[in-house]
Amino acid sequence: MEKKQFQYELLADEQVVELSAQGDKAATEYILSKYKNLVRARAKIYFLAGADREDLVQEGMIGLFKAVRDFDPTKQASFRGFAEMCIKRQLITAVKTAARQKHMPLNSYVSLSSPVYEDESERTLVDMLAEREAVDPEEMFLRREKAEALEAEIAQKLSALEQTVLSLHLGGMNYQEIAVELGRSPKSIDNALQRIKRKLSASEPNPPKDKA
Repeated sequence: MEKKQFQYELLADEQVVELSAQGDKAATEYILSKYKNLVRARAKIYFLAGADREDLVQEGMIGLFKAVRDFDPTKQASFRGFAEMCIKRQLITAVKTAARQKHMPLNSYVSLSSPVYEDESERTLVDMLAEREAVDPEEMFLRREKAEALEAEIAQKLSALEQTVLSLHLGGMNYQEIAVELGRSPKSIDNALQRIKRKLSASEPNPPKDKA
């Protein structure tokens, strides 16, 4: 790795990024490491509600990874300029998203990391995703894309009432409490929860059927 790093140091950043685009993982690691201090410097400018400085740095690293992935030498004059733009864009998006979520009413918020059903205490909406510990920017980016796709799928599959019921349920209410909150019968809320379970389960692969 040290020999490769020395080779990368002799190349322009644009050349290293081109090697990364060709599948050279070491080149990707080198350019991400080289620009991490730039990410830290840009992250100092912003404040992310409910998060610490490292969360902002991770957001900036996602922006940097996007720059490595999307850089086109025929369209951008230099990789550094493009990287700064992508990092800034990702940080601003993260700050705006955090601000929206801070003021979002409970009935429009769905926690992707909370248990979905009381009888399945370890099952969450993102149980297919790994834990939220520090990972490399590429993995973080892929996880983020998958989580966003899952959120979109949930919004598409569930009615407004079902989304509200799910949100309140994830917030810790049982179906009787939800019924009181929404002014509906407990039976209608129980039915809504069952529909939610069926709809969300429908996207999962069907188990193989035993042959008769």
